[in-house]
Amino acid sequence: MARSCVAVLAGALLLVSLAAAAEPDDPECIAPARPGGGFDLTCKLARAALNDSKLLTRPLRITYMPGGIGAVAYNTVVAQRPADGNIIVAFSGGSLLNLAQGKFGKYNVNDVRWLAGVGADYGMIAVRADSPYQNLKQLVAAVKANPNEIVFGAGGTVGSQDWIKTVLIARQAGVSHQQMRYVAFEGGGETTTALLGGHIQAASGDLSEVMPQLDQRKIRVLAVMSDKRLPGRLSGIPTAREQGFDIVWPIIRGFYVGPKVSAADYAYWETSFRKVMATPQFARLREGYDLFPFSLTGAQMDAYVKRQVKEYRKIATQFGLVYQTL
Repeated sequence: MARSCVAVLAGALLLVSLAAAAEPDDPECIAPARPGGGFDLTCKLARAALNDSKLLTRPLRITYMPGGIGAVAYNTVVAQRPADGNIIVAFSGGSLLNLAQGKFGKYNVNDVRWLAGVGADYGMIAVRADSPYQNLKQLVAAVKANPNEIVFGAGGTVGSQDWIKTVLIARQAGVSHQQMRYVAFEGGGETTTALLGGHIQAASGDLSEVMPQLDQRKIRVLAVMSDKRLPGRLSGIPTAREQGFDIVWPIIRGFYVGPKVSAADYAYWETSFRKVMATPQFARLREGYDLFPFSLTGAQMDAYVKRQVKEYRKIATQFGLVYQTL
């Protein structure tokens, strides 16, 4: 009986909270990169899900704020728009890795309110479709033979998750990461453009970012960093693990809001995401965006993010990449 009363009271408080929170006047999703990459995809997924479900009656607009793989957007929201309940900001596992290294300046993982995780992606290594390298072992053998011939490109500087993916592979192959040639781009869209243009020989990135080019057979994914082969049309892509490189790198995709967003406005967004992610329609939509199941909101999302940042910090420390005490 006591538990039932508590549940009823909690439900009533939630309804009061939602009633106090009007729908955002100008709902906005900030993608912290240029169009075409994973942040853009994350915002587009939210726009489609929330608009189609009528949980937002005003269209969710997408704005782009590139810089530092999320650092510019993070600093802008915390310093200039901390209480703006209209905005949600896309983040990924790469954002959390940068936070773990202290790359977001004076702000850390505790300086925003973590809202929702809406899907998972996986790291991958890709080459152009006409590349001579048919699998990851061949590419790594070429790097070992002549590191200067192979230029890797990725969305992020030294220390980014895409960089770490390449150096973990190199380390397991017995190649010093200091020998590898690496070019940093602002997001996965630019990396893919450089790969197709022949400016780099291999790309380290997220699988969802290259699905259009993969479907059009413009690129070849040599390895996906999942624990086992992915289902459906992706089942033909071998994992890094089955090719002798024991690396699994999932990438979550989600959203945060400013640190001073009201409890009522936060509840509006959190409840909307929780409600829409429970539907079969969202599962189909997420699959259409080439993402895999991952659904957390509110306190569970906050706890998950903070655990991940601790884990990423351990990895970054191995390569001397932590720049400040957090």
